Amino acid sequence: MPHSMKRGPQMGGGPGARAAAMRGAKPKDLRQTLKGLWAFLRKRKIMLFLAFFMVLLNIGASLAGTSYLQPIIDNFLQPVNADPTMAQRFAGLAGGVVTLGCIFMVSVVASYLQNRLMLTVSQRTINDIRGQLFNHLQGLPVGYFDSHTTGELMSRFTNDVDTLNDALQNGLTTLFSSAVMLGGILGMMLYRSLLLTAITLLIVPLLLLSTGKVMKISSKFFNAQQAALGEVNGYIEEIMTGQKVVKTFCYEDRARQEFEERNQRLQKAAQTAQGYAGMMMPLTRNINSVGYALVATVGGILTIFGSMTVGSLVVFLQLVQSFGRPINEASNQYNSIITALAGAERIFQVMKVKPEDDGEEKQKGYQLVHGEGRDFYWQKGERRIPVRGDVRFEKVDFGYSPDKQILKEISLYAKPGQKIAFVGSTGAGKTTIINLLTRFYDINGGRITVDGIDIKEIDRADLRNAMSVVLQDTHLFTGTIYDNIRYGRPDATDEEVVEAAKLACAHGFIKRLKHGYDTVIEGDGANLSQGQRQLLNIARAAVADAPILILDEATSSVDTRTERLIEVGLDRLMEGRTTFVIAHRLSTVRNSNAIMVMEQGQIIERGTHQDLLDLKGRYYQLYTGAVELD
Repeated sequence: MPHSMKRGPQMGGGPGARAAAMRGAKPKDLRQTLKGLWAFLRKRKIMLFLAFFMVLLNIGASLAGTSYLQPIIDNFLQPVNADPTMAQRFAGLAGGVVTLGCIFMVSVVASYLQNRLMLTVSQRTINDIRGQLFNHLQGLPVGYFDSHTTGELMSRFTNDVDTLNDALQNGLTTLFSSAVMLGGILGMMLYRSLLLTAITLLIVPLLLLSTGKVMKISSKFFNAQQAALGEVNGYIEEIMTGQKVVKTFCYEDRARQEFEERNQRLQKAAQTAQGYAGMMMPLTRNINSVGYALVATVGGILTIFGSMTVGSLVVFLQLVQSFGRPINEASNQYNSIITALAGAERIFQVMKVKPEDDGEEKQKGYQLVHGEGRDFYWQKGERRIPVRGDVRFEKVDFGYSPDKQILKEISLYAKPGQKIAFVGSTGAGKTTIINLLTRFYDINGGRITVDGIDIKEIDRADLRNAMSVVLQDTHLFTGTIYDNIRYGRPDATDEEVVEAAKLACAHGFIKRLKHGYDTVIEGDGANLSQGQRQLLNIARAAVADAPILILDEATSSVDTRTERLIEVGLDRLMEGRTTFVIAHRLSTVRNSNAIMVMEQGQIIERGTHQDLLDLKGRYYQLYTGAVELD
């Protein structure tokens, strides 16, 4: 007999008690979430419908096999209306068993095909969702990533996608098959005996009342368990990441004591929660057993008085045993499906965020065209403008939020080949200017032009391709040093990569590595020092060979000796390029064509190094040490 019809009394309880007690978040807009999910599923609707047809075939065969027990028992094991010979009984029994085996074989094959079809549908659908989510994230503005944590976005790819995958693979067919199975079982029970069916249904309210009471109590303790678990995990992560500090201050014994206290709280909460959850199975089994015994007793009396045959009673008892299983499975899957739909809603919310470039700029704006050598052009239709690196800010206003203005009427210019430096306190708006120039954010007022073209008329990707950027925060990718330097220009040759490394003074330490340029970077450069990682970032910008160069605290992570070594390389890199430098060390900006001193989103001083010293204002105070940058 197939697994679907062999379970004992399990009306409404079971191992899903813990999941039921810990109900997941529900989607806020169920209709839109289902609509979004169907947009992916509809591509495989034929396979989906075939899977549901196999569910119907599987259930039909299972119920038919159970029903076929009656004629076998009544005709050959316990004859009712005739007295066949022993040979006829054995022949009939053998034929019945073969027929029963064929029926259940259909059920097995249908179940296998159903699982294979749903596996294909779910995996292909999840592949599409994961791919579209990743591709969509690549087009979102930097502001979105600034306002959403990495862990939050990673959760979409891990928790939400995996939960949705489980629901698609098992949850949909389980809910459908449970509903059909329950209806089929109930129909067969009503057909055989209204009285016994009524007795069976009397157990349901008692079962729901008792399990609901236990789930309500256990949910409180599961919440406490999750809170304690989060506290333990958070403490472990905190101590593991701060091991150097822990050992420096000999905090090991106190760390063990504090962990033990948290661990004990988790143990008590988990023990109480699991204890209540453990009551669910024996409770439901005992209630179902009472109902089963009552049905068997009344059914036996009906059989004695001839109101039922033995075969009919056996079939009815088999149906009673199976009656609780679809209820149990549906209740278990309900919570996982609701949680999965909530996860799908979070995924679709990310997909609904407007991309950085909707395509209009690519069709209407200027594009970067590479000429001969290092010549670049801005091209729009037949119009072609040489890229010289003439950058101008004209009364630019900007704020990351409407109620907080960061930049106020910023006006400046950088002529082709000039080096413009920005200095000032943290939060003065230095990096914000770079974010606006690269169009990571769009300005609220004013105008920014490059070579006389409003940057809003230039495709974002082409605008950024005209710039090489060395950020303060280094980031290397898994791959060889060749690959990481070539990230700035994928078509760069090995020779060009080596030349860029020499320009950035990275060639020396690279050659000292065991595998040289073929050394594999691991864990964002964990096998390199901070200074070495920054040198590779500078080499990456060098190989890009863009006409505009941006250095955002490019030497902040290297020591003074290394800084002096790369100054020559940076001077060569900046030659012929318009360069913007954000620096905390004032010694690195002395040879700038113009230095902008910023405070509270405004340029308060501007001029050459000597001009600003002669002015004896804010820059003079910073340079002489009268005040310090904060």
